[in-house]
Amino acid sequence: MHEKNFRRCVACRQSKHQNDMLRLSRINGEFVFDYENRLGGRGAYVCKNEDCIKLAIKKRLFNRSFKSNIPIEVYENLEEYAQNNKLSGVCKEIK
Repeated sequence: MHEKNFRRCVACRQSKHQNDMLRLSRINGEFVFDYENRLGGRGAYVCKNEDCIKLAIKKRLFNRSFKSNIPIEVYENLEEYAQNNKLSGVCKEIK
């Protein structure tokens, strides 16, 4: 794995391979989850685990990454993703 494929989580701030993370992309002013890491545009990443996703929702951490207010629907979609997928609940960096 090349160093260029590592991204930093908005919640735990830990660098991980981009395939182990979920990407939120902004394309033409619209926010879309990029499940396959193929879309262009500005992006921000969160670990695919319950702890990081809960923290990102609670503190609305994508707002900082995009320097704008992210619509509540985006956070609701993120919460739905966490509920529908079997995610591990532990992130070592979050206390």
